[in-house]
Amino acid sequence: MQVIEIFARFLILGCYAFGGPVAHIGYFRHTFVEKLQWLDDKHYGQLISLTQFLPGPGSSQIGFAIGLERAGLAGGIAAFLGFTLPSFILLVVLSSMATQLEQNALFQGITHGLKLFAVVVVSDAVMGMYNSFCKQRFHIAIAVACAAVLLAIPGLSIQLLVLLTAALLGWLYRGRNAPKNIVDKPHKAIKNINNSIRKWPLIGFVILFLGLPLLALLSASPVWQTFSAFYQSGALVFGGGHVVLPLLQQTLEGLISNDQFLTGYAAAQGVPGPMFSVAAYLGVQINPEQGLMFALLATLGIFLPGFLLVIALKDAWLDLANKPVVSESVDAINAAVVGLLIAALYQPVFVSAVLNGIDMALVIVGLFILKKLKWPVVYLVALFIAIGAALSSIQI
Repeated sequence: MQVIEIFARFLILGCYAFGGPVAHIGYFRHTFVEKLQWLDDKHYGQLISLTQFLPGPGSSQIGFAIGLERAGLAGGIAAFLGFTLPSFILLVVLSSMATQLEQNALFQGITHGLKLFAVVVVSDAVMGMYNSFCKQRFHIAIAVACAAVLLAIPGLSIQLLVLLTAALLGWLYRGRNAPKNIVDKPHKAIKNINNSIRKWPLIGFVILFLGLPLLALLSASPVWQTFSAFYQSGALVFGGGHVVLPLLQQTLEGLISNDQFLTGYAAAQGVPGPMFSVAAYLGVQINPEQGLMFALLATLGIFLPGFLLVIALKDAWLDLANKPVVSESVDAINAAVVGLLIAALYQPVFVSAVLNGIDMALVIVGLFILKKLKWPVVYLVALFIAIGAALSSIQI
């Protein structure tokens, strides 16, 4: 019964989760922390910080981890299937229609309305996580510094550097301010962490990473070539979302044309759910005659490595995060994640959605409805869809 509930909750989210991975963090928090209380802000922050250091689709990994904790492996799979299924179906169906839809005013209007809704959700998440993780001046300073650096110098490498710096500062802050008997030696804190690492998923990750390219080369089969190409992309990309696209484009060279790839990218922009679902569109393009099978191969390939790493390392990370000697480092990382969300709220969420004063007014009203009137999210989604459709008809 739990597995069915997990699937249903994530399926609903997958139907309206526009805005990319940062917005998804907001949707998940609203549903699973605030509304259902399946976990608290501290635990949720630890899951976010884990996925920031792993390759793969960050928001989908968070969802997978929530399902994993709720109902084991079956729960994780249910969360993944529910959240990804809507975008998978849409991208398979739209694989031959994306170019026409790009020029459709109604489609553009609805998409714009949902992007504005994503601004509302991300803003709510930033405020909520700020209240949870930035209660001390030290953590406020980290959040502000992180946001300032990432706004001034955007980039994935800078993001990882900022998170690592925050962890170090947290360690030093605790070492300076905690009582001497609490500041243990590092090896004592991580002595038993090795026991929390699940070996078989980690071994599976490495075997597939090393073995699939060789198998694809020896067999010369488009099936193994496709699965290997998408698995390698999912295993090597940190940051998820749009970051996977350049690597995918290089990896798939020879399998699809540049025009097909760009059309798939455009189609993925117009559907809800994870950006990694672009694999479904590209899989169909690789072999239109067996489109569904290749869409499934590509989707499984790109998501699998990130999920294997979550299974392998989640418990070890949570154990480590709860050790007194490193808890301040994790708190500092969570504060840095707030700064990361602030930066992402501006670019790409705000910049791509709020184009004029009317858009800004709609965002403010949406925040009021969500925070004060406490409308169900589904009603708010319907409202922004209607607004987007109405604005598109006015522009016509």
